[in-house]
Amino acid sequence: MLFRGQTLGKYKIIAPLGSGGFGTVYLAQDTWIDKKVAIKVPHRQGLDFGELLREPRLLASVSHPNIVAITTAEKQDNIFFIVMEYVHGETLENVIAARGALELNRALDFTCQICNAVDHAHRQGVIHRDLRPANVLVTEHDMLKVADFGTSRFLEIAAHGTTVIGSPPYMAPEQFHGKAVFASDLYSLGVTMYQMLTGVLPYDAPAP
Repeated sequence: MLFRGQTLGKYKIIAPLGSGGFGTVYLAQDTWIDKKVAIKVPHRQGLDFGELLREPRLLASVSHPNIVAITTAEKQDNIFFIVMEYVHGETLENVIAARGALELNRALDFTCQICNAVDHAHRQGVIHRDLRPANVLVTEHDMLKVADFGTSRFLEIAAHGTTVIGSPPYMAPEQFHGKAVFASDLYSLGVTMYQMLTGVLPYDAPAP
């Protein structure tokens, strides 16, 4: 746990932004260039250094306007962390929770933006594996940024895995067996689109 005012090299912690299964993200200030950044600190600091570098290497391979960009990865004071662009906005999950079903054209625009990000990642051989509204950021101008590639894998690894990764309401059937293919992300995208259009998850909706 990092605290407000704590420094990691040139980065000064401002506040926590959120925490997931793989790490905690903080808002920080790059004191050299006076710029806000997001810093992700993995929970499992004792992992092999090569494993810790997996996410930043994946992010570096999928540079795209609709994907949260990575700046660098560092280790300071025995703490490994990833420095990413700070996206000022809220998660798509919070947008849906606050407003319910989105207007059709807005939902379609959001879907197209997520598709662009996923298509680019897939062209680089990368599967997200945990695509859901909580991992999509929405800026004040309705530009979307897909985030949290902490569970991502290259196809040749993900398709032959044994560890179950993902969030059950959004997981494709093969993911429950520890495997994932490109279509797994499309399944998750379909569930996300349904939620944008209705305000609820498919299996939470009443039977017709």
